[in-house]
Amino acid sequence: MTVTIGRRELLAALGGTAAAWPLASRAQQRAKPVVGVVSGQTSDTEARNTAAFRKALKESGYVEGENVTVEYHWVEGRYDRLPALMADLVRRRVALIATTGSVPAALAAKAATATIPIVFGAADDPVKLVLSPLCPPWRQRDRHQFSQP
Repeated sequence: MTVTIGRRELLAALGGTAAAWPLASRAQQRAKPVVGVVSGQTSDTEARNTAAFRKALKESGYVEGENVTVEYHWVEGRYDRLPALMADLVRRRVALIATTGSVPAALAAKAATATIPIVFGAADDPVKLVLSPLCPPWRQRDRHQFSQP
């Protein structure tokens, strides 16, 4: 039994395969997790905290741009922007929200999600601010201290 295929059918089959190939290879690539960093300050005033955060990421095996994407958001004292910013990060399902030195940013993150982990830096007592529940230290896994260089 001989099967014949016309030139048009062959080109259509090859074209379909060629068009689908990049989609298949793209689907196999793992997406990098996205970390949303939110600060109430400016990028200049948060430069030391940002450097400490990057250092802690690297020490944990994450390199910005290689295996993790970090988005920095500076609200520059305009805290009225926080609810919309946090809602956007939650909508896009970032892997982590980190707030640096801003109690309003940490509170906005807590109000926006109960499922995305939040890392925050606050000068005040997090339990008093209702940012962190009381729990024994053995339940507080994966804690990192971001010390400034």
